[in-house]
Amino acid sequence: MVIVRRYSKFMAALLALAAVAAAFAPVVYAAEGAEEGTTAVEKDRQQSSIGYGLRAMGIALGAGIAIAGAGLATARAQAGVGAGGTGALAEKPDLFGNILILFAIPETIVVFGFVIAIMLVLAI
Repeated sequence: MVIVRRYSKFMAALLALAAVAAAFAPVVYAAEGAEEGTTAVEKDRQQSSIGYGLRAMGIALGAGIAIAGAGLATARAQAGVGAGGTGALAEKPDLFGNILILFAIPETIVVFGFVIAIMLVLAI
């Protein structure tokens, strides 16, 4: 319980920082287009603006979260399947094929996370 409390304070601080960054990003993005009389979309096309950098950073962060979340979810699912499968194999060794399939199914979660991350990175 002590570890959970320590990490929960860290996660709350990280979430507050992300909220502040998300709140000020549109202001910076809009102000940059107003400086030279061009729109923010035109600035994005030039790929040299702060708004484009923030967009690219957000997309890269989203791709990382997609991979990390998928990996953690797969690890959690495979831990349960592995523990149950070990006990089942100890009693009935002929269940190996079924347990192997059940152990491979959670891997699709990582594949989906990887596909989402690739789609996000290609959007940069």
